[in-house]
Amino acid sequence: VQLQASGGGLVQPGGSLRLSCTASGFTGFAEDRYAIGWFRQAPGKEPEAVSCISSADSSTYYSDSVKGRFTLSRNSDQNTVYLQMNKLKPEDTAVYFCATGNPDYGLCSYDFRGQGTQVTVSS
Repeated sequence: VQLQASGGGLVQPGGSLRLSCTASGFTGFAEDRYAIGWFRQAPGKEPEAVSCISSADSSTYYSDSVKGRFTLSRNSDQNTVYLQMNKLKPEDTAVYFCATGNPDYGLCSYDFRGQGTQVTVSS
């Protein structure tokens, strides 16, 4: 299973970034039954779920800290998910990675994860 994330970078507070993640090799993709999402890990902290979606019913999760600012979207034909991040704050600084797994175990559960992309919000 491969998950390739891109789109990170340095942005000023209040700015925007769009992350992309292309996934392949998971049996759930062929069956169109998978959960996939974005997670982040700041230095010295545990990973946290940012936004996740289920292919089964398109149910979507957003953490309270990003609701109203981040939007998750999915291109099912290409097994690609995007995370549009607006009104970025310094506390959004982290390595963002995408991950996928069986939705039966939870919308934000995952078995496979990519390496991630750095997002830095600073003036």
